[in-house]
Amino acid sequence: MKVFLGGTCNGSEWREKFIPHLKIDYFNPVVPTWNEKARLKELEEINSSDFLLFVITPLLTGVYSIAEVVDASNKKPEKTILCVLDEDNGKKWTESQRKSLSAVEKLVDSNGAFVFNSLEETISFLNQHSQ
Repeated sequence: MKVFLGGTCNGSEWREKFIPHLKIDYFNPVVPTWNEKARLKELEEINSSDFLLFVITPLLTGVYSIAEVVDASNKKPEKTILCVLDEDNGKKWTESQRKSLSAVEKLVDSNGAFVFNSLEETISFLNQHSQ
């Protein structure tokens, strides 16, 4: 089993907190220099991973990860996981942002994907698939 670790970058340390607790393999798409080789490797891993995880935190500055998780929840709901964290490195969502993210969570859930609000819940879910 392997999980693709998508979602917020921008100095977020959720991956560093998450990875040591995983009992399954993972692919971390964060690289020092984003280039065509990295983009192609990411696409390969997205297509071959058993789960596609998108962790969204208040350090998110772009919107592409939101588009990715919605797209994945439509095309591959059985392997798509959304985890929205309310705080990251002292930063929190505005009320308006959180309300919008709640709508995204409902949309992803209604597509049949998995939605969590903590790294612990997400790790527990993934580790159930370690056998």
